[in-house]
Amino acid sequence: MSPLVKIRSERDQMSAVERRIADFILENAQLLRDYSSQQLANALGISQSSVVKFTQKLGFKGYPDLKYSVGEAIARADNGDTPQVAAASGGEGGGASAGNLWRRKSEAEEATRLINPPQTLHAVADAIEQAGRAGKVFIIGLGEDDIHARGFALKLSLLGILTVHNFDTARMTANVSAASAGDVLLVFSEHGNHPALCKIARYFRERRGQVITVTRHTANPLRALADLALVVSAHDELPYIQPLLYQSALQHLLDGVFVQLCEGHDDRHAQLLANLDRIQLMLEP
Repeated sequence: MSPLVKIRSERDQMSAVERRIADFILENAQLLRDYSSQQLANALGISQSSVVKFTQKLGFKGYPDLKYSVGEAIARADNGDTPQVAAASGGEGGGASAGNLWRRKSEAEEATRLINPPQTLHAVADAIEQAGRAGKVFIIGLGEDDIHARGFALKLSLLGILTVHNFDTARMTANVSAASAGDVLLVFSEHGNHPALCKIARYFRERRGQVITVTRHTANPLRALADLALVVSAHDELPYIQPLLYQSALQHLLDGVFVQLCEGHDDRHAQLLANLDRIQLMLEP
């Protein structure tokens, strides 16, 4: 794994000092070879030991190993081997050109893939599949989170999985009263700190249902209630870029779950094709 991708993927879990080091490395990757650990510490106004601990926490023996690994990643990027790390240094003055945006999205998608191991995606797909066989899949998201919740609910419906989708907490609370063991609740919440969604998750667990959360890769109240958690890593200093990275990485993550549902069960795939044909017939004049 590229050290720049690793730093980006773990940034949301770092302390304030560690994030300052991470941001400096990501923004100045091309210049890192000219910095000693003491010079880096001086530039950030922190102790040298903080820099050393940061590198060791990432799995490197020391700062020289991290610096060498970053240099190798940049060299590979220059040779076209790993284009997704090319923008780690911030691009042309941090500008958001179309090319840089694509690379930033690729970085966010790669980081998100790395923090959601295959076994987690399998477990999520299996839980949804089992709920679809014997029960229901409840789905809720508020505000912009509902865009992805609504889209995923539609995909599950195309597979013949009964979904109960809502973007109103009062109505979802009423819906959850009909939940039973084996049902699944998918909760979409970028920051995972909405009190009403946490209450719904607790209520659903009381009904012996399984809670799956979709949030950022940060410690948050909603994620703490999850039986299974899908997490997204997408960071950028520009406030108009960060939401785009989050949405792109999240969609990529959900697409992975959807593909597993399609490929893991022939009858689901057949149901999808049949529903798509019916929809096409309805749209024809």
